[in-house]
Amino acid sequence: MKIIAPLSAALLALGIVLTAHAQNPDAIKGELKKRFPDAPVDSVRKTSYPNLYEVIGGGEVFYTDEKATFLIVGGSLIDTKTRENVTEARQRQLTAVKFDSLPLDQAFKIVRGNGSRRMAMFSDPNCGYCKRFERDLVTVNDVTVYMFMYPILSPESGEKSKSVWCSADRGKAWLDLMLKDTAPVAAPSCETPIDKNLAFGREKRIQGTPTIFFEDGERIPGAMSKDQLEKRLAEAKIASAKTAK
Repeated sequence: MKIIAPLSAALLALGIVLTAHAQNPDAIKGELKKRFPDAPVDSVRKTSYPNLYEVIGGGEVFYTDEKATFLIVGGSLIDTKTRENVTEARQRQLTAVKFDSLPLDQAFKIVRGNGSRRMAMFSDPNCGYCKRFERDLVTVNDVTVYMFMYPILSPESGEKSKSVWCSADRGKAWLDLMLKDTAPVAAPSCETPIDKNLAFGREKRIQGTPTIFFEDGERIPGAMSKDQLEKRLAEAKIASAKTAK
């Protein structure tokens, strides 16, 4: 379940009514901060649409006009010409994380084929969507998957994650658990990076599983179809290669 951000909660509680007379992004930002002092307002910028400004607060995207007479909270802005979900695309930009800045030493690798395409996944062993996604992922070739144990659903998830990490072959233990429902038998004592993963997830607002990061930094919350995954892996590989030049 998605948690409403502080700014969203504040706006909903106050009826989402503004009567400011702001004339530019800085003035709009100042007015919002004055009216919602306890809510984060990180930035305001003009969009390409007439008299519509984007507001970023607490990692969420909102919209207002040049006088801050209203705020649009929730929902999506759709471009009728391109049919692009503008809000979703912007949210992906905001939540992107440079791939090499991920704490990859806190994950284990599953390599298929030549492993030339990279992705990272934060996953809970009790997550049904994760198990379904693994069934598609196992058929994808030439990919390296960095698997982060991210047990957020239950205490049992934590125990299973520890057992996987402490197994002699972590990749096999994980796949046996997710695809065959076979629990691993692990050493009783083993240091794991799970607490660090959970701390990193809180910092980066990873609120559900699976959460997928691609080589170009884009984050996708939730499972994907195999076709969607293949498309994103290819796009991310090209984008990453261009950035490296």
